[in-house]
Amino acid sequence: MKNMNIAILGATGNFGIALTSKLLAYTDHNLTLISRNAGNKFEDNYRIKSKSIDASNNIRDLNKALENQDLVYCAISGDFIPVIADNIINCHPKRLIFMATVGIYNELENASHLNVDNEQLQIPNQYAVDLIENSDVDYTIFRLGLMDYGDEDDYVITKKGESVKTHNTTVESVIKIALEIIDNPELYSRESISITKKE
Repeated sequence: MKNMNIAILGATGNFGIALTSKLLAYTDHNLTLISRNAGNKFEDNYRIKSKSIDASNNIRDLNKALENQDLVYCAISGDFIPVIADNIINCHPKRLIFMATVGIYNELENASHLNVDNEQLQIPNQYAVDLIENSDVDYTIFRLGLMDYGDEDDYVITKKGESVKTHNTTVESVIKIALEIIDNPELYSRESISITKKE
């Protein structure tokens, strides 16, 4: 497969750093690493471009940074995530993987207190995903539980409309599925999937 240009938003977070390390170690893809302080964390080289951008309020610089990117991975969370989702949509990415949380469809079976109807902190994630699902972007939504390090094969994938039994996720399993999509961009195209640990 040809080398791709991949942008990671939230590149200085724990997951962004883990994904970046994996891509650098096991692929030849070129990375644009974006966060508010990316320039302080990463040094530019022949494969890395760091961009210190606030994706919630600097749409002009974000749009420029996302030009010519084959895939955008958004690993940002927080109250401003609907604004960031809207800004990404308006940049018209070729392919988007967007991290959200399990429970935004009230799909959690054994942890209903974390479903959006019972947990107000889920509302920004629900709104952001709704914006993406109603756009013309070629997206995959990753709905994830509480993340920790573990086995890359300790996961179950469920699709929108299916109930989810657990609310924990390994970082390694998310990276594994992300790399599968990078290798095959048609995989899970315009789908919302949860990636959670096996029972």
